[in-house]
Amino acid sequence: MTASDHFAQSYAEARGKFLDAASAAGLQLTSHPHPLPGRDGETLALDVARFGAADAPSVLILSSGCHGVEGFCGSGAQVALLRDPDWHAQAARAGVAVLYLHALNPHGFSFWRRTTHENVDLNRNFRDYRQPLPRNAAYDEIAHLVVPAEWPPTEAVLQAVGRYVAERGMPALQAAISTGQHDHANGLFFAGRGPTWSHLIVRQVLRAQAGTCRRLGWIDFHTGLGPTGHGERIHAGRGEPGELERARRWWGDQVTSIHDGSSTSAAITGQMTLSVYDECPGVEFTAIAMEYGTVPLMTVMDALRADQWLQGHPEAPAEQARSIKQQIRDAFYTDTDAWKERIVAQAREAAVQAAVALASA
Repeated sequence: MTASDHFAQSYAEARGKFLDAASAAGLQLTSHPHPLPGRDGETLALDVARFGAADAPSVLILSSGCHGVEGFCGSGAQVALLRDPDWHAQAARAGVAVLYLHALNPHGFSFWRRTTHENVDLNRNFRDYRQPLPRNAAYDEIAHLVVPAEWPPTEAVLQAVGRYVAERGMPALQAAISTGQHDHANGLFFAGRGPTWSHLIVRQVLRAQAGTCRRLGWIDFHTGLGPTGHGERIHAGRGEPGELERARRWWGDQVTSIHDGSSTSAAITGQMTLSVYDECPGVEFTAIAMEYGTVPLMTVMDALRADQWLQGHPEAPAEQARSIKQQIRDAFYTDTDAWKERIVAQAREAAVQAAVALASA
């Protein structure tokens, strides 16, 4: 079996491979059905598979599909690990339970969108909605350029974006767009005005599956930033020195952080992994987002802009719509054997490192 055999060409195929692999490995399965059907009428769900004792003091979460279409990568990594008896034997020897969360955002996975069915970026949605929502003034300034009225963008829009980058730099543009915003419901990186369906289910799973453990590790698989095939290990905690230092002990000095500017990701708000502090109080928590590179940043951004424009223009010609959907999938999923081999190898390495660290804690 090659690395490519673990990956799929659709959400339905990915889910089938995940469920089959989990069943074959003898894992306990729990499914949380989504309220809407998939692109092809298929059932959508956030599926949970557990390896190890229910009362294990140490738990490792491996999750995919937070950003929908990015699930092609994360699902493949999960299936590869589910089919790896040596990996499960290592986890068992370490006394670590492994929790696989497949397709955190199954609707986006099925429809080849990064967002949920509410058009929300799930990894910007985890915040206290009883408090006033922050304003992203930088996004407000360029919202009309990010998702323009016409696609492809007019020459005037292209020139305006070019001037912005020339005057303020590419990092400023990336930060303005990707930090997250609550005021443009039809814009990019919309963080929502309340918890999404996926948000609520993630919290439910954490309480049920990890609420009583003492040590918790989390690897959340993502794509779209950095050199192709390289898995950047981005610290996914609160940014406190002790947490970051522990993450680097687990996964090496190459662990980056959005809090000190060492990551390819801009600083973001409303991170999903931070829900652990609410749902698993007192746990020692260590997490990374494994961010695999695909294509250059501006190619990714343009794919996101086109897809968001298409969402607001269902009357778009069929050929244009097909082209845009292929563009968004290609931006987050490199469908080659070599890329998939690198994804699986790095995912296994990071999972083993986490299990070893949890055992020695």
